[in-house]
Amino acid sequence: MNLINRVWQSSLGKKYIMALTGCALFAFVIGHLLGNLQVFGQPELINTYAHFLKSKPVMVWGARLGLLACVGLHIAAAVTLAALNKEARPVGYAGGSAYGSTTRSRYMLVSGLVILAFVVYHLAHFTALLPGINGHGDFRKLTTILHGESVPDVYAMMILGFQVWWVTLFYLIAQGMLFMHLGHGLAAMFQSLGFRNHVWEPRVQSFAKVASIAIFIGYTIIPVGIFMRVVGYDYAEKAKHQLTQTSPSPVALVAEVNGKEKR
Repeated sequence: MNLINRVWQSSLGKKYIMALTGCALFAFVIGHLLGNLQVFGQPELINTYAHFLKSKPVMVWGARLGLLACVGLHIAAAVTLAALNKEARPVGYAGGSAYGSTTRSRYMLVSGLVILAFVVYHLAHFTALLPGINGHGDFRKLTTILHGESVPDVYAMMILGFQVWWVTLFYLIAQGMLFMHLGHGLAAMFQSLGFRNHVWEPRVQSFAKVASIAIFIGYTIIPVGIFMRVVGYDYAEKAKHQLTQTSPSPVALVAEVNGKEKR
């Protein structure tokens, strides 16, 4: 405990904590993106992926608690470091900002808070499935048959969710903030871990730029493609019908489809 306390009490220790938790969160952002990109395939693809995760509650909840701890430590370190910097320089720089600072670096705290607000909404939208915040209705009614078993229709949830303009707009704003945050945060992460010299500096900056752009494009093409009705439009119409049913029966729907095919 004394070691942990000493690390936390030093500004260098807080920077290490920010760097390591940022690295873990960056890995999650990549993994989450790869999972979400499956929406461009057949509905069964992302539904199978989601069902696999749901069937492993210990793994999923372990990851969630670990990510929650990383988010908490990341935010706490960022806020305390910002306060220490403010205390060390109560009078602002002449001209309004430090020499060499960028828009991304100056608004790291703001972009981080917007991302946090989006994560809370995103969890309420697609994980807790709270009715009334998705613009359609109760997503818990959306089910499908997968290998003879009734499972949540995650594909339908994503398609319907991103057909709502304000949901898509909020998502795009959050991705813009994530782009800004990663553009500076990735470079700062490597700097905190000691990768800053005349050899590594240009490589780190290039990696931060390319990675932030790639992640921004990857995340934004999902809601844009759905909102523009390029992805899943016909499937969405069937899902809307299911939402209006008081007691959806995916088994009956599958039996009906099979009956038509036999004819």
